[in-house]
Amino acid sequence: MDAGGIRFAEPGVFWVTFQLNGLHQGGYRGEYQVSAFTGSARDTASVPGEGGDLLAALLDGMDAALCALDAGGTVTHWNREAERILGWPAAEAVGRRGFDGWAARSADAEETLARLMGAMRTPGRQVHELALLRKDGGRVLVRSQSAGVRGADGRPAGVYCAFSEVHVQIDLERSIALSEALFDDAPWGVVLIDADLRPAVVNGYAAKAIGTGRTTLLGRPLGDVVARGVEELEGALQHVLAEGGPPAPADLWVTLAAASGTGERRRCWRSGFVRLSSPMTEEPVPLGVAWLFQDVTAERLVAREADRTRFRWSQLHRAGVAAAEYADPAEAVAVLLDFALAGFADHGLVDRVAGDRRLTRAVASPAGAPDGLGGGFDGGFPQRYGPEHPALQAWDRAGSVRVSAGRDAASWAADRHWPADTEHALCTALRSRGRTVGVLTFLRTAARGDFDRQDALYAETVAARVAAALDLPPLG
Repeated sequence: MDAGGIRFAEPGVFWVTFQLNGLHQGGYRGEYQVSAFTGSARDTASVPGEGGDLLAALLDGMDAALCALDAGGTVTHWNREAERILGWPAAEAVGRRGFDGWAARSADAEETLARLMGAMRTPGRQVHELALLRKDGGRVLVRSQSAGVRGADGRPAGVYCAFSEVHVQIDLERSIALSEALFDDAPWGVVLIDADLRPAVVNGYAAKAIGTGRTTLLGRPLGDVVARGVEELEGALQHVLAEGGPPAPADLWVTLAAASGTGERRRCWRSGFVRLSSPMTEEPVPLGVAWLFQDVTAERLVAREADRTRFRWSQLHRAGVAAAEYADPAEAVAVLLDFALAGFADHGLVDRVAGDRRLTRAVASPAGAPDGLGGGFDGGFPQRYGPEHPALQAWDRAGSVRVSAGRDAASWAADRHWPADTEHALCTALRSRGRTVGVLTFLRTAARGDFDRQDALYAETVAARVAAALDLPPLG
């Protein structure tokens, strides 16, 4: 039985709010009206039992210590929590006037009693910190809340006082303050996820990072706002509910669903998880998960770009060293392409200028692909490129052209004489000694993203080396 609290209403009467757990599965909640100090009772919630017995059970079941004093300062009620804190049983406490000689030092007793009894003449609850004595002689600092009770004639009839040890109260207040700070001022996202994997509380940072209001997410499936990556996120939450939080934060990459007027957004959240369990049960019962995260997308993209740049220039260095060992320019170009493709594209093609608006295939990498086209400089096949082919556009511009397939990728690639799985292409003119000597083409499948400006810069650097090798005559 959990006592929820006490409030004072009519003269001479107080109300105890309580909850009986286990009845009708969901529990039973009601209020019990008791005449002040008399022990007579009237059950307004139809709970069976004698009034005095039920009142005693309610008071003894409270988590807070409770005592009551009549108008003369004599103790009339003393519950088990008060006995636990101070060591004085109800049999020794009830009937004493004030606290002198037992629950307070003589020097403090009168002041302590006066502060409590002052609640009879002051509306509302009064909060005090009091130095009391345990039965074993030790001192304990408690924080009390006291409220006056009036009799049937409207005159002050006594005081009820609830108290707990100060450090317990401070711990509670600190926990509440921490919760409020996390949800109001925290520089990272905080989302409380219930046991059904739905957000229960969302702070301002998290709402902004996800792109919704703080109340918009409540009770909704995570899949409503996370287009891709929701399986990984829900898997992490399920693991925490079952096994507890991971030992260290982890990066979660997600794609947020398109909001009004915006497209999908790819984000990286550095996430930590804490399982929440009820402290009110003997066996831990998971209440949900506290998910804390920071949006580190910008930092991760910068780091990724730096890693990619280091790798690419390392590949170029290795390619140059390896190509320098080949006497045949075609073999040198093939080596350059093989090194350049790593982590960059799926196919590389080198077409050599062979007359007005004509290109012949010189090298294809990987070797023998695509369509088995390839060969040396003297044995290449003319390419049946249409007038709007990207390779010819790159030739005309003496620069780079980036293109991507639409919905019908297979026919798009076939029309341009590329492998059927091609979805992205980058064509760069091969320039040497002030003229275009060919076109370098890089192809990507759907497994890779489209080419960006940084990719074009890298391709142009590779093209400069390929053009230099392409423009050299064979030795001998």
